[in-house]
Amino acid sequence: MKRRSFLLAAAGAAAGLWWLRPENRGRGGHEAYFSELSAALQREGLARPTMIVDLDRLDANIAAVRRAVGPRAFRIVAKSLPSAPMLEYVMARAETQRLMVFHQPFLNAVAASHPGSDLLLGKPMPVIAANRFYERLRPGAFDPARQLQWLIDSPERLRQYRELAEARDLKLTLNVEIDVGLRRGGMGSPADLARMLAAIREDPRLRFGGLMGYDAHAVLPEALGFRAREFERVEARYRGFLEAWRAQAGDQREEDLVLNAAGSPTYRLWDDVDGLSNELAIGSGLVKPLKFDIDTLAEHVPALFIGTPVLKVKEGLELPAIDMGPIHQLWDPNRARTFFVYGGYWKAEPVSPPGLVTHPIYGRSTNQEMLNGSQQVDLAVDDTVFFRPTQSEFVMLQFGPIAAMRGGKLIDSWEPLPQVA
Repeated sequence: MKRRSFLLAAAGAAAGLWWLRPENRGRGGHEAYFSELSAALQREGLARPTMIVDLDRLDANIAAVRRAVGPRAFRIVAKSLPSAPMLEYVMARAETQRLMVFHQPFLNAVAASHPGSDLLLGKPMPVIAANRFYERLRPGAFDPARQLQWLIDSPERLRQYRELAEARDLKLTLNVEIDVGLRRGGMGSPADLARMLAAIREDPRLRFGGLMGYDAHAVLPEALGFRAREFERVEARYRGFLEAWRAQAGDQREEDLVLNAAGSPTYRLWDDVDGLSNELAIGSGLVKPLKFDIDTLAEHVPALFIGTPVLKVKEGLELPAIDMGPIHQLWDPNRARTFFVYGGYWKAEPVSPPGLVTHPIYGRSTNQEMLNGSQQVDLAVDDTVFFRPTQSEFVMLQFGPIAAMRGGKLIDSWEPLPQVA
């Protein structure tokens, strides 16, 4: 009786485990949208990993931002759209000249390609990099004294920039980073800011340009009011810093300051806030990579993809030095077919055709990434697999010219910004 009970229990456990096996994720081939993109790549002879920007979707995201920012200015985060012609495209449709820049070579490139732009540094730049910017600045219409604000986060960095201004006989406009809760540096209190402002006023070569408070941490779960409470704290902290400036503003007008806030995840939280920031920064939300699938960007649509050819197709799954026979497929139907693609191991996940997965044992490859799928995944050699980047800023620099597409047709090729200068 005990043996029979044991066997029945074992059979029940086995049946339970069988029901826990992964579901078949395959759904056939590409939907119509990705079929159009695939046909366009092949028509243009782009049989290599290619970064794609969908202009129709980009336009829709720009329009969503313009509706939401209202009377505030819209500052485009250049690191998230790292291409001079792409920035030009977005600036024209967003009707803004304001850019936020995070990299010294990008700063030089943008000053040359967009001499009418208004530039704000998005992170404190080592003073050596700032000096290099001036060394590499091409003569032209761009005037750093009027059109560029360096970001200052500490008394020590302020001292370094004062010395740079003296050594090069420069007029510098300085924006001050304030900590509104992210805990990534900047002025920690209104009293700290007040001392910083007094030090800036002491030097006739320096001008205070405004404040920058980044609040990405505020996208907390809405449950139990976590998000609302933290954003109230963000608003209160920002207001405290602004009041510290108002207390000693002198003849400087508030409307002349750059009071920067937000980012793609949080810009919608500022909808009902008055009398604080006068501009919002948005970058990645304009192309909506995978990590930006969040509720605050629900109105935005993905506009960025990687397309790459399939090099090899094999039925089943074979792992080097490990012969597991059909066990993989019996347990996981998504291991029934094997595909090797051109390139791989990007900050990206496969999205089309549906059901493609990487393998934890075989590992990743930047040369020939292995993907698996079920029998329902319809792919052959020379077909295209599409990935969706998890971020835009670094990934977009890895593919050479960016394919700007509209309605399934290649419209333009956009060179990425240079990474050295």
